[in-house]
Amino acid sequence: MSRIGKKPIAVPSGVTANVEGQTVKVKGPKGALQVALHDDVSVKLDKGQIKVDPRFETKRARSQWGTSRTLISNLIAGVTKGFEERLEISGVGYRAAVQGKNLQIALGYSHDILYPIPEGITIATPRPIEIVISGSDRQKVGQVAAEIRDYRPPEPYKGKGIKYAGERIFRKEGKKK
Repeated sequence: MSRIGKKPIAVPSGVTANVEGQTVKVKGPKGALQVALHDDVSVKLDKGQIKVDPRFETKRARSQWGTSRTLISNLIAGVTKGFEERLEISGVGYRAAVQGKNLQIALGYSHDILYPIPEGITIATPRPIEIVISGSDRQKVGQVAAEIRDYRPPEPYKGKGIKYAGERIFRKEGKKK
């Protein structure tokens, strides 16, 4: 029995939700999002609440139950508050700057990396060693952060590279004589 899936999702004021078959569309102050849910769950909208229930008593239906509820919850949170991911750059000469519709990152390679900023995502660099990625779609924000981090993941000896804010890097000791 899913403890997450049992909870109904409240639709706050200023947000309009629409359920058409297996598609849930949400519109709010920060934009409009939609998600297509699995056929093993049923979705109902009544009295300003969205309720998700499994259609069958199979293991797959129960696993999709909580997942579907969380996806809808993320849509509502995205169109009201939005999501944000912070990256930190450490290393001598490593820096980032936003230039137009591109993020320019210097990471010690022979050339600077130009990362095109996707639609619906905002990237800011309050300091040259900090990147703030924000948007209304949680999956897209996380994907962009992971792609930027993949250009130079933190290495275990000096900790140089791009890491998530608050991420702890397991450090190793260097060679001994």
